[in-house]
Amino acid sequence: MSPDPLLQLLRRKARFSNQDLADLLSLSPAEVASRIAAWEGDHTILGYHAVVDPEALGDTSVSAFIEVKVTPERGGGFDRLAMRVARFDQVVSCYLASGGYDLMVVVEGSDLREVARFVSEKLSSLDGVISTATHFRLKTYKENGFLFEKDAASERLAVSP
Repeated sequence: MSPDPLLQLLRRKARFSNQDLADLLSLSPAEVASRIAAWEGDHTILGYHAVVDPEALGDTSVSAFIEVKVTPERGGGFDRLAMRVARFDQVVSCYLASGGYDLMVVVEGSDLREVARFVSEKLSSLDGVISTATHFRLKTYKENGFLFEKDAASERLAVSP
C-alpha cells in the first residue's frame, strides 16, 4: 500500500495550512482537517517537529550514533530491551537494525563526557547488552530531507566523459 498523498505532503512540510493541502490535493479543507485529526487520534501521526540547524543557534551539544549488540530475550526478542533503551531521556531515536549489531541508538548530550557516562553507566550496564560502539556526529549535511549547506544547492557534481 503506497503512502497517502496527504501524509506525504505533511511529512515534507507540516506547516502547510489545511487550505493549502486541500488545494494541492483537490479536497475540501474540512476533509483535510478531519483526516489529520483521525490520524492524530489513532497515533498514525505521532507529532510534529522543526528541523533546526544547531550551528545557527550556537548549540554546542553533541549527538552520537551507538551500535548496540544485544542478546534477544526468550519470548520477547529484541522488543523489551529496545523499549527500555528507548525510554532513557538521552535517547533521541532507537531502531532495530540489520548487520553487525542489533540496535542503532541516537543519543544527545551536553558534551562528550555526558554521552560517555550514559553509555558506560546506563546503556552498557543493562542486562542483555553485549557490546556498544559509539560514533559521534561531526557535521550534518542533510537531515529529514533538508540540506544544511546553504551553498550546496547551487553546486553541481563534476561529470567525467
